[in-house]
Amino acid sequence: MLSALAMVFGYVEALIPFSFGVPGMKLGIANLVIVVSLYLLPTYQVFFIQLIRIVLISFLFGNMSMMMYSLAGGILSFLVMRFVKKTGIFSIIGVSICGGVSHNVGQLIMAVLAVQTIKLIYYFPMLLIGGLITGWLIGMLAQRILERIKSSSNV
Repeated sequence: MLSALAMVFGYVEALIPFSFGVPGMKLGIANLVIVVSLYLLPTYQVFFIQLIRIVLISFLFGNMSMMMYSLAGGILSFLVMRFVKKTGIFSIIGVSICGGVSHNVGQLIMAVLAVQTIKLIYYFPMLLIGGLITGWLIGMLAQRILERIKSSSNV
């Protein structure tokens, strides 16, 4: 069910004409499901949700190239978020910011490998800023959702 919700969020995001001025950069609304799930489910289930979402969205609304970039960003983002969450140093907002930045880094690495030019690294400052902003927004939303879940379970 969470994979389907993430897919719906991803599809809705694709319909919204919002641009950061950097090719391929999005808000990452579908990652809201992943961040919340990291705090509610076992690690292997969250990873499975991430993989299903990326593969199905790519097949339904994208192509193999989209899948390649999404998997690079999504897997790196998941691994980084899982690691920083486990350390306990970061809040959920910090975990989400790390996820947003690492997702962009993963996609940039894949682009450098695919295009075979290091010149794409010039996008990094813009991707860093974008990852910080979107990670913070998704983290804030995830924190509120988890607070609501917690307060409703205490009733």
